[in-house]
Amino acid sequence: MMNSRARTAALAAASFLLLGGLGIAAAPAYAGTPGGTYASDRNSDFDGDGYDDILIGAPDGTVGGKTGAGFVTVQYGAANGIGTRNSVPTARTAVFSQDTAGVPGTSQTYDGFGTAVASGDVDGDGYDDAVVGAPGEDVGTAENAGRVTVLYGSSAGLSAARSVTFASADPASGDRFGFAVTAARLTGESPGDVVAALDTRGAELFTYTGGAVHHTGTLDTTAHPAGRAVRPAHLTTGDYDSDGWADLVVSGYSPDDGYAQGWSAVYRGGAHGLTHLSDLRGGISTASGDIDHDGYDDLVTGQPSSPDQEDEGMTGGLVGVYYGGEDGPEGLESEDGDPAWWSQNSSAVPGAGEHGDAWGTELSVGDVDGDGFADVAIGAPGEDVGTVRDAGAVWLLRGSADGLTTKGAQSFDQNSPDVPGTAEADDRWGAQVRLADTDGDGLGDLLAAAPGEDTGDGVVWQLPASTKGLVTGGSWLYGAGALGVPDGDSRFGAAVDE
Repeated sequence: MMNSRARTAALAAASFLLLGGLGIAAAPAYAGTPGGTYASDRNSDFDGDGYDDILIGAPDGTVGGKTGAGFVTVQYGAANGIGTRNSVPTARTAVFSQDTAGVPGTSQTYDGFGTAVASGDVDGDGYDDAVVGAPGEDVGTAENAGRVTVLYGSSAGLSAARSVTFASADPASGDRFGFAVTAARLTGESPGDVVAALDTRGAELFTYTGGAVHHTGTLDTTAHPAGRAVRPAHLTTGDYDSDGWADLVVSGYSPDDGYAQGWSAVYRGGAHGLTHLSDLRGGISTASGDIDHDGYDDLVTGQPSSPDQEDEGMTGGLVGVYYGGEDGPEGLESEDGDPAWWSQNSSAVPGAGEHGDAWGTELSVGDVDGDGFADVAIGAPGEDVGTVRDAGAVWLLRGSADGLTTKGAQSFDQNSPDVPGTAEADDRWGAQVRLADTDGDGLGDLLAAAPGEDTGDGVVWQLPASTKGLVTGGSWLYGAGALGVPDGDSRFGAAVDE
């Protein structure tokens, strides 16, 4: 389903929130460069060799006998990517937990280290760093207040040396600070990227200056002076107005309509801080990239359930696109400013929407076929495969000069030809997806995670990319055990860096 787009209507600005800072000029944005502002700059290149690296969280992993302490793994990209068909990953790998020497803190039961992961050049040294959320971490007497840890990159990759951990500026029991994290060049308050981390109240911002991480601002999305309250759940960044500063999107459900619809709060980046631009319908998941190759990042939103759209044939979940422009992300030319919507029932999209599919639970944006237009991977972990309940599936919709299109749309599940494994109940394949170019050939391969696979061990699949789209020939799978970590109900793949 493709609708015409409005490029002329400006979104009304509301509720200015200035966070102060240094009035320095924005750094130039180069694709694939740490510290850039576009979504394509967020490539997890921890060792600076030009290949995408893969950061994966296993928040239920047992560490030092502590159930649910959690860990993260990194696989470094190379000329042959991160592995080959029917083999364990051949790439250089590393594992980090709070028991790793040099990482602050100590692994404790149900810390959930690795519940959320992200990357960005936090210290401004030219190497991407890993940002890891542990929302179950206690802070003093505040249970489940949450903490965030930064592992710094270098020419040798991620290291525990100099790693830092920090909590909310106002930690409270049950806040679960760090259940979503991101990092990008949002402001000019430091030479590096700003870290944004969610708690139950909104987003808090942190910068690296003077060799330490400092709290620089709070975005309370639940109480906008103007606009709609958003109960936060997810973060993404992109340069939607192409002004040289990354913009921040906090998405979730709104209590204003009984949590029935997803909404996204958009904050425009700038030298002196963030400004609340608008609240857009769509969420809870979001991702960003330049789908129509016009120099502006576009915002993709996923709403796994959409009760008010079911009478329009959109049962089972929606995916919408707001296209970037000089005024930021814009919807269609309509009274409510909605985006272009897609569902499994849209023309030429494989499959059919059904209750509980959760189509749009997870999104990733990247150029699969190397044509210069970013494509969109869509996870539906609630999809039934035949009679197999909640086995999960993944779709790919293609970018074009006219925006997102269903022409050449693809779908895959574990029962697709040449995809290893078998669809089983509650695998939830596609609960996490990522398009990444780990071998530097200009094509974004698909990583699809099933954290419920093998009764909660978690497994990740790689489907190769080609100039015609994703292919299943040469696809392969692996779990944490292949990286030297006991599987042990770790939910490996519950978080994969965007």
